[in-house]
Amino acid sequence: MKLSTLAERLDDRLRTDEYADADASANGLQVGPDEAEIERVAFAVDAAEATAEDAVAADADLLVTHHGLIWGGLDRVTGREYRRLAPLIEEDVALYVSHLPLDGHPELGNAAGLADHLGLVDREPFGALGPVTIGRRGRFEGPRTVESIRDSLDALEGSAGTRVLDFGPDAVESVAIVTGSGADWLDEAREAGADAFVTGEGKQQVYHEAREAGVTVLLAGHYATETFGVRALRALCAEWGLETTYLPHPTGL
Repeated sequence: MKLSTLAERLDDRLRTDEYADADASANGLQVGPDEAEIERVAFAVDAAEATAEDAVAADADLLVTHHGLIWGGLDRVTGREYRRLAPLIEEDVALYVSHLPLDGHPELGNAAGLADHLGLVDREPFGALGPVTIGRRGRFEGPRTVESIRDSLDALEGSAGTRVLDFGPDAVESVAIVTGSGADWLDEAREAGADAFVTGEGKQQVYHEAREAGVTVLLAGHYATETFGVRALRALCAEWGLETTYLPHPTGL
């Protein structure tokens, strides 16, 4: 498949254009000639030296990641930027990135995958960011304890253990999710009536905000909450007839 065709298919499926004004990431094709021929695609959460080198070792024609290399422009290609780009360019490996579109997609997104993992039903968009959303919220079919939710999150790929700020009800019925760095959406979770809010990482002030809101916050890890999207894209590309491989590089964060 031509790279331009694959990039267009992914952009269309992920509704990339809708996130253009909300996302600092240069979503879509970040590295590569449009007319390259793609047979093997590697998938990873982060674009970094390690994943670029692994993509080369896997003989991939394209690396697809959630976190890319270009955020709000690229002024110079030196130092870290050079070392990350060099393996891709020298070995003709293209890079496709989907950041917020892959957080918020109702089927392929990180939040959707985490909601599947937790078994949430009656799901709705959550995590407003201008005209788009980047998360999901829903409810359990029956109340669950905070401990059982934590255990489910601890089972995530790359988990280093879930930190719990247990300020909500003992019986959790409704949950809001923003994967990665989503602490800023705690107030929206409270306003939505969520008993618990799941995200990847927190900030100092989230402790007091959660306590004052009466909402339990579960910090399950940035990496651990954001493997779902690239895995979903891997399955999609396999359906399109491409050979695929997955490159795990858990950060423990």
